[in-house]
Amino acid sequence: MTTANPSIDQANTLPLKEKLAKTTAIQRRRAFLLTLPLVLFLLISFVFPIGQMLFNSIHNNKVSAVVPDFATAIQQWDGQGLPSEATFEIFVKDLAKAKKVREVGRTVGNMATRINYEMPGSRSLFTKSARKAGKIKQGPYKEALIKIDKKWANPQVWLTLQRASHDISPSFYVAAMDLKYNETGEVVEADELYQIYLDNFIKTLWLAALITFICVLLAYPVAYLLSVLPLRQSNLLMIMVLLPFWTSLLVRTTAWIAILQTEGVINDLLVYFGVIGDDGRIQMIYNQTGTIIAMVHILLPFMILPLYSVMKTIQPTYMRAALSMGSKPFYAYRRVYLPQTIPGLAAGTLLVFILAIGYYITPALVGGQDGLLISNLIAYHIQKSLNWSLGAALGTMLLVVVLLLYWVYNKLIGIDKLKFG
Repeated sequence: MTTANPSIDQANTLPLKEKLAKTTAIQRRRAFLLTLPLVLFLLISFVFPIGQMLFNSIHNNKVSAVVPDFATAIQQWDGQGLPSEATFEIFVKDLAKAKKVREVGRTVGNMATRINYEMPGSRSLFTKSARKAGKIKQGPYKEALIKIDKKWANPQVWLTLQRASHDISPSFYVAAMDLKYNETGEVVEADELYQIYLDNFIKTLWLAALITFICVLLAYPVAYLLSVLPLRQSNLLMIMVLLPFWTSLLVRTTAWIAILQTEGVINDLLVYFGVIGDDGRIQMIYNQTGTIIAMVHILLPFMILPLYSVMKTIQPTYMRAALSMGSKPFYAYRRVYLPQTIPGLAAGTLLVFILAIGYYITPALVGGQDGLLISNLIAYHIQKSLNWSLGAALGTMLLVVVLLLYWVYNKLIGIDKLKFG
């Protein structure tokens, strides 16, 4: 006589609802484990960097890390006249201590650089005073510090120090919007010489929209040909479309320099055929023209492929049916064919515009001073000026602009209509 397995009997007696919940929980755990590498990749390469950028755009502790006691004491100042003698004493002693520190990120040079962002030309004030602060052994500290440099008698220096002593500050967004703090600490319009960021934002949006529009004009007929040509011809044309992807972006960009320069291929041909004189060669490089031409060439496949993926699925019988019912070709195209291509057109437009608005390499190589985009200014602050907080503020503003445009696009067209393939 055989005995039944208790575990099997117990499983058979479980209610169906509990069995289903248990099975679903196991499937969810498996699905989570399968997607865990992708989640970790997105967190490390996308979410954390964006979060760090958002944090750095408002956080800068270069002052509080160098003169911590002074950073606390200066907050008690009411902003009228000069700080008290006690505050001067704390500042001089902190400055003398900081001069001896060699720890990365906590040197007087770091603090001087931070203040120099808001008061250009003030870096030498801090470095010179730090060298002599150790010699001030007793008060009055206010007179001794002003004796080192008369700029210490300027209340604006102390107002700037007070603002910069806050680790969390909107100062870099103020600079990114072409504004500044005046002598009394109020936010006013920056000097015309320093008003570069908003104009560059507008120029970036305009060039991105123009490049997207040109890509639509060029890509639509190419995608249509790909969808209606016989397989042999369409495969050859598709290879020509995909060929840029097989070539380095740097090589493609530098090739345009050789083609567009005043002594380049296009100008030589125009001179050879007598279209222009040798002394009337056209400047097509290191300006907005070069940026537009090179970026249209690079981004064109990103418009063609979504359009082609949609056009390939459109049945030709739809157009023939419309024509057989007496419709004119253009009217049939506008009412029957064009609406069916909207998903691919929307996907390509969104893809090209977002890529164009954040492009960096091509404008840097062929744009010159006139063709630079906001991404080039962000790269400048990250790589050269080392003003990471201002670069992060500009990057955050660019991210907000992209998200806002995405929201508007969703309201006008609908993200659900996008189709990449």
